[in-house]
Amino acid sequence: MFDDFATGMVDVGETELFVRHGGSGTPLLLLHGHPRTHATWHRLAPLLAPHHTVVCPDLRGYGRSGKPPTGPDHAPYSKRAMAGDMLTLMRVLGHDRFAVAGHDRGAYVAHRLAADHPDAVTRLIVMDGIPIGEALARADAKFAAAWWHWFFLGQSAKPAERVISADPDAWYAATAEQMGQDAYEDYRRAIHDPDTVHAMCEDYRAGLTVDRAADDADRAAGRRITCPTLFLWSSKDDMEDLYGDPLAIWRTWADDVTGHAIDSGHHMAEEAPGELAESLLAFLRA
Repeated sequence: MFDDFATGMVDVGETELFVRHGGSGTPLLLLHGHPRTHATWHRLAPLLAPHHTVVCPDLRGYGRSGKPPTGPDHAPYSKRAMAGDMLTLMRVLGHDRFAVAGHDRGAYVAHRLAADHPDAVTRLIVMDGIPIGEALARADAKFAAAWWHWFFLGQSAKPAERVISADPDAWYAATAEQMGQDAYEDYRRAIHDPDTVHAMCEDYRAGLTVDRAADDADRAAGRRITCPTLFLWSSKDDMEDLYGDPLAIWRTWADDVTGHAIDSGHHMAEEAPGELAESLLAFLRA
């Protein structure tokens, strides 16, 4: 897994991040979603590495990265804090300007990174997610039925930690056949760590509070993403069912948006790495 990629822990100030990086060319930062780790990219990264320097960290709280203490406002697990981690990480690795691609929860970090640090982000790729503030503003009975876990994991009374840690394998129900054996073992090690489970829940608690507030503040101030933006969604997931034309939503947040569906279920980097790589490479060289 990740042949010829270097690995290490990088101090980013508030915490340390586990990272794999390799390849050559202009830098591309890949940000995973919940409950995955950086290993979700193991089929995609080798397809990108001949063209780009590919950086695959575990987000703070996830995988082997640090899990800093949280607080009543959940700000240590905000997407703004995670975006700050990524800016520092890339600078430590020698990349002052870079493209960023995020999937699922990682898409929210990528969005916040481009919004807060436009001088650093050259291109933004978001996969299977619209801005958190937009998603919550549009949340209806259909969304609540399909994505009820947002609100369960986000409860501050912490019932989610107890339920998940009682049987993590049953709760998440991923398989080695789907993920690949090495990636599955990395993910399984993470979900069986109670500190990781707590941190992942804090990610959702921040999403319902400080992350939504940050998006709402951007919308009220008229702040938009100015770099070229690619939005990709899984055709076998529910993005179109929930939102109709998701590109139309992203065009209210960003100036230059293109995109299309990928023939895949939700975990597109694991299920359709070839098609995803073609889409990313075409966008990055345009």
